[in-house]
Amino acid sequence: MNQEERRVVEGSDSPQQRKAGEGAKRVIFALAGGAALFVLGSIAFDFGIFGDTGSRPTPNSEDERVAAATYFKPPDESSIPDGPDGDAIRRGMALFVNTKTNASEFVGNELACANCHLDKGREPNSAPMWAAYLIYPKYRSKNKQINTMEDRLRGCFTYSMNGQGSPSGGPPPPGHPIYKDLQMYFHWLASGAPVGETLPGQGYPDLAKTDLGYDRERGAQVFEQHCAACHGSDGQGQSDLNGKIVFPPLWGPDSYNWGAGMARVNTAAAFIKANMPMGQGGTLTDQQAWDAAAFIDSQERPKDPRQTGSVAENAAANHGKDTYYGKTVDGRLLGTGTGS
Repeated sequence: MNQEERRVVEGSDSPQQRKAGEGAKRVIFALAGGAALFVLGSIAFDFGIFGDTGSRPTPNSEDERVAAATYFKPPDESSIPDGPDGDAIRRGMALFVNTKTNASEFVGNELACANCHLDKGREPNSAPMWAAYLIYPKYRSKNKQINTMEDRLRGCFTYSMNGQGSPSGGPPPPGHPIYKDLQMYFHWLASGAPVGETLPGQGYPDLAKTDLGYDRERGAQVFEQHCAACHGSDGQGQSDLNGKIVFPPLWGPDSYNWGAGMARVNTAAAFIKANMPMGQGGTLTDQQAWDAAAFIDSQERPKDPRQTGSVAENAAANHGKDTYYGKTVDGRLLGTGTGS
């Protein structure tokens, strides 16, 4: 490696980058768009360096170490039992990590559950499934009903997995074995957790708005600097040489639709602040997280499946204020869908 190549690979790391640290990740981030990105990214996923299995910096401050010590620790995969229960748990984990492969009939994009619930649903502050499992059934204002865990999963397939674009045209029907296997996996992840309690690390941490609010033009700069290396400057993600999605698309036809929770700027900002860039969660400022979320969620994506009339009517019925749905950006009314 010559001096210039070494400079590109090693870079001039900021304190935040040094905190996140692993050299393999820096190589991937530095070589965005090149063959090394695909090869190393695929290796990293396959060996659990990050991605499907998630990754976070080792806690450096005392506050971080104290917080980490309070999080519930789900059981190790080596403890999955033999027999029918263990078989169902393993099927559920496979569905969660490789959703498009294992539930292809009901997935209409290139996302997996593990893209938003990191470390196979184990990662605190990434809406971990050991915490979610404990709080259902519960009332959800989104559909104004008491929801079971199966109801919640059906919503994920409908919105986050864009079920309307799948071969079946929708989510798995009620009672489908996919729901049973996923719930077995979640039940196992929550082994020993106190039922009915709100556990530290549940959901995505609340992120208060800054005095500047959020701005998609500022966000474009944040995205190019901190996100594009993995997700591409066009936001369409990156695949390895075998076509396997390594970094998920964030907008466009292969991403979540307008009905997904992540299409709300506040939800995306909270996720980004806690978890992004991959392996460097907590290193962006609050302002950067809000602005990056604004840029991402001001791009067109598949239609909201709840829309039966106009975009304006659906915006009034189903969308709050922290969304670009129904707004005109760069001369286009957002919400018409990627096929329009």
